[in-house]
Amino acid sequence: MLLLVLYALNYRYGPETGPTIGIAAETPDQKGQIIMFIQTQDTPNPATLKFIPGVPVMETGTADYPAADSATNSPLARRLFQIDGVRGVFLGGDFVAVTKEEALDWFALKPSILAGIMEHYASGMPVVESTGAADEDDGEEDDDIVRQIKQLLDTRVRPAVAMDGGDIVFQGFDDGVVTLQMRGACQGCPSSTATLKMGIENMLRHYIPDVREVRAADF
Repeated sequence: MLLLVLYALNYRYGPETGPTIGIAAETPDQKGQIIMFIQTQDTPNPATLKFIPGVPVMETGTADYPAADSATNSPLARRLFQIDGVRGVFLGGDFVAVTKEEALDWFALKPSILAGIMEHYASGMPVVESTGAADEDDGEEDDDIVRQIKQLLDTRVRPAVAMDGGDIVFQGFDDGVVTLQMRGACQGCPSSTATLKMGIENMLRHYIPDVREVRAADF
């Protein structure tokens, strides 16, 4: 049995990181304790909260699990989906973004999610068992325009949205229209349309004249 001690009363609020929660875990076959300090951070999407465990989550790429039945290759995501009220899990390089059912309150869900993350890392299981759900190159050679689009997204867009617990991934380019996939906190975010049109579309049209429109992929 995993014993969890939450130092939840010792919240330390910062301007960007939100409360920091120290968690100690001890298992019967381990001597001593495993200590983790998990930060929680709000995102522009009120239904999504960012959990930063202080250890690597995804070594490369990202992994998006918008529903429980999609989490077949991630022990961490499967564990979190066992919590009532968890609707989606997104894994970034150093964070876990969890999306909840709108009717539920973070105050009630947060302790279970923190415990689930701690239990996973104490178990020694991998975050992802294979790279099937991670954002990977499809192996096809891109033309010059697609390469430029991907480079701009990778250098100017994705690092910024990762700070907000999400990701925006290139899906296609056809007849001047760029299609992007919204992941994590970006999916369903009230400000995502403005980000897509006023931010990303204007930037791509400025640098790449062949781009005339940017759209979000249908789910």
